[in-house]
Amino acid sequence: MFPLGDDNSEVIITPWVNYIFLAVNVLVFVFLQGLGGNDSFTYAFSLVPREIVDGVDLAGPQLIEIGRQTAQIDHVATPLPVYFNFLSSMFMHGDIMHIVGNMLFLWIFGDNIENLIGHIRFALFYLLCGFAAALAQVALSPDSIIPMLGASGAISGVLGGYVLLFPMKPVKAFILRVYTTVPAWIALGIWIGYQLILGFLTPAGTPGVAYAAHIGGFIAGVATIKIFAIGRK
Repeated sequence: MFPLGDDNSEVIITPWVNYIFLAVNVLVFVFLQGLGGNDSFTYAFSLVPREIVDGVDLAGPQLIEIGRQTAQIDHVATPLPVYFNFLSSMFMHGDIMHIVGNMLFLWIFGDNIENLIGHIRFALFYLLCGFAAALAQVALSPDSIIPMLGASGAISGVLGGYVLLFPMKPVKAFILRVYTTVPAWIALGIWIGYQLILGFLTPAGTPGVAYAAHIGGFIAGVATIKIFAIGRK
């Protein structure tokens, strides 16, 4: 499911927080990560499950087993406590396609939620979902030394909140390569179903997409959005 837009006729405020999150993600990727080329910064501020569980910062070459092969990860020490990386990793991305995809989803779906619950609540909701997503990935693979990064978990929470608040809002999207307009619950239902299937089929600790973070963020969004919306709907 590749979204192209939704109905913003109800949006009456400028979604400044959503714009700020978009800008911070882009600025971090361009200037601090060097468009993905600054490995030292990326490895220093990504979140590593084993570091979180043990509270110990890993530095230097580390070996991991991928199937029958051995690979090396060159970890870089972080200048801050490893728990800060819950936050920093939320605003980092692996490559251009990673950030473009994430920012597209946030651009389309974030403004509607911010319009409904307000700026401060939206900021807290977004960050909470990001933390919950990271915890889900850590819980699934506590011994993993593979760095995780990206706004996907927080944005998954936005999608979970969106489908609960606006289930019938029309979403324009490519679904199975067909351009169509469907209710949000169908579009985002397809998206989360895809995450669940691939998450089930992907062994824990495997490099690549952090499906547990996507699922955890989505669940956090569904579970908490009505609390953030108290008094607003």
